[in-house]
Amino acid sequence: MNHPPEPLPTSSTVIRSGPLTWVQQWHWYERTIPGPRRVNPTPLADHCHVPPSATVADIHMALASLITRHEALRTTVDPLRPVQHVHRADWAPLPVDCVDVPAVDADTLEAATAELATRPIDPERKPPWLARVLLEAGKPRAVLMAAHHVLIDGWGLAVLLNQLHDQLLGDDAPAEALAHPLDTVAAQPLERARAAEREWLTRLAGNPTGVLAPFGGTDDGEGRHRLQHRSADAYDDLVRIARRYRVSPEVVMLAALAHDVATRTGEHRFLASVVVSNRARAALRNSIGVRALTVPVQIDLRPGAVFGEVVASVAAASAAAYRHGRWRPAELVAAQARMDRRRGVVTVPTIEYNCYSWPRDYLAPAYNSPPNGPVTWISSAPDEPCDTLYVDLGLDAGVVTLDVTVGDHLLDAEQAMALPVRLCGFLRALADGAECPVPERSLTPAASGWWRAPQGWVCLPKVEDVLRGHPGVLDVAVAPSGEAAREGEEPHLVAYAHTAPDVTPDDLHRHVLDHLDEVPGIVAPRCYVLSPDGLESGRPSDHSCTAIGGPGALRVPSRPPVTDGERALAAAVVAAVAVVGPSGLVGPGDPVEPSYPDQPGGPVDPGGLPVGSSDSPIAVDMNRCLADHGVTLVAVPRLLALLHRSGFTGIASDELAGTASLGHLAAALKPLSPRAHRGGETSP
Repeated sequence: MNHPPEPLPTSSTVIRSGPLTWVQQWHWYERTIPGPRRVNPTPLADHCHVPPSATVADIHMALASLITRHEALRTTVDPLRPVQHVHRADWAPLPVDCVDVPAVDADTLEAATAELATRPIDPERKPPWLARVLLEAGKPRAVLMAAHHVLIDGWGLAVLLNQLHDQLLGDDAPAEALAHPLDTVAAQPLERARAAEREWLTRLAGNPTGVLAPFGGTDDGEGRHRLQHRSADAYDDLVRIARRYRVSPEVVMLAALAHDVATRTGEHRFLASVVVSNRARAALRNSIGVRALTVPVQIDLRPGAVFGEVVASVAAASAAAYRHGRWRPAELVAAQARMDRRRGVVTVPTIEYNCYSWPRDYLAPAYNSPPNGPVTWISSAPDEPCDTLYVDLGLDAGVVTLDVTVGDHLLDAEQAMALPVRLCGFLRALADGAECPVPERSLTPAASGWWRAPQGWVCLPKVEDVLRGHPGVLDVAVAPSGEAAREGEEPHLVAYAHTAPDVTPDDLHRHVLDHLDEVPGIVAPRCYVLSPDGLESGRPSDHSCTAIGGPGALRVPSRPPVTDGERALAAAVVAAVAVVGPSGLVGPGDPVEPSYPDQPGGPVDPGGLPVGSSDSPIAVDMNRCLADHGVTLVAVPRLLALLHRSGFTGIASDELAGTASLGHLAAALKPLSPRAHRGGETSP
């Protein structure tokens, strides 16, 4: 967003347009997030081999045929609104090139596919995919393809490569009517959407989110562990258990993961981030359009429940998450962020679970490994630790494949390798008839330096470091409330801070809250309820004391914008809310859909504070976050563009989706380029 936008494709090539679907909206927003912070790989990349008889001309002809068949291959997206445009089949040249290589072996394919995935794809002005033909001695041996996730998902890329290979073999199936996301975008009854939002927000409001406890491992250890575990025996066990409980094998594995987290941590309520896909109909199974999306699944296990009850609970929660995720996801995220801001919660799921293992084969198996039975490969790197446990499940040719990625501060290398082995052993016990009830409490203590609070695990030294960074804090010690807790009150975290006279408990609380998303390891993983309880009695002399964690609610006085950066951000907030309505699908000049007065989902906050007007940005409260002002995910790119137009940069799109106050965000703004001196800050 730091450069003027290039012209969009001419409307003469567009044959139809419409809003992005509920699945696409997240990926559309996510494309604005810096690459290292993205949840999903963008672009996706994979390859297929070329039959010996095929030529480069055959490959070009097959790709041209696929472009005619699949509208997604010729669809672009609007940079500022969640809108997509389908173009004519001949609107752009084929994005294909050829590369000569000495040999097309496994190592070459892996390296070339990874390199193609790093090439930028511009889904706003060009086709949302790239292809590369690998030539060996002048003959095509493999075709690599990369696709942008906003228009083609991982399943779709696999479908595309399979159809390409079939065409090159001469086994092309007859053309069929394939569904494009535009064909289903209108199926959102408003009343059902409202009811789904209310139920989903109610579920979130009552969820004391748990985290995967840091059982071993250190922040300065190996960092990130990636392993792949394969077992033919576990496949048979998984199928037997799925038939017994009449659910899918994927649900059984998620239930096994949930049981393991409860056993290891003592948490019985937590979130799982699950990739789901609606491809039940044949037209969707062969469609390459985006149908898969990550949805938050609330896991709620009863202590003592046998596994049959666990798997039924997980199956019901997964279905509910998918159903309620359909309706207006951008507004749901904004409403959740607003609610979290009031409670002082930053929610990060315990488990990231994908039922389609991706990427595949990133770890090469050993040459002497047996073809059946359990086999594990692992690699570790001094990378940024993972905040959650990532588990991808693949069921291929009678073998269970578990791809695991985890940070060392959660599980060290030895524990990471033990996880899939333990899961497969758990499946064997279930297949043999064991009931495996959920334990009442954790079977493993927390690691040194961590405290188990009612809402999650918190790292005491990290909180102290953050508080010392606040101006006016001379010294600080953080400890659990212990005997200081009042009767009937849950344990909470207390900070004893030696401060300057003008520093208040509210100041310290807002400082910690604004840094939750910035300092890794404040909590594991960054999830804790923070609220000041005022001054405690019996505090040490010349020290002020504030409760950093507890059941109370934060009441922060409103503050208008003061600096030029704050005024520019406030004006951008007002304009973004005015132009992009609650649905996120409103363009300039279109009517803005009213908010729902009976739920915290619209641009007017239930607390009654105004969000300002187009001519009065002073009404924007700089002590509140973007979600409090009704700014949804789909408005973030427009807000960044408005800031750019005002001459400011320095804020990343994922920061705007968080819970930091506008004042905290504005402090990070920087002028785009030197301008004429005006005797002070750069004027917007």
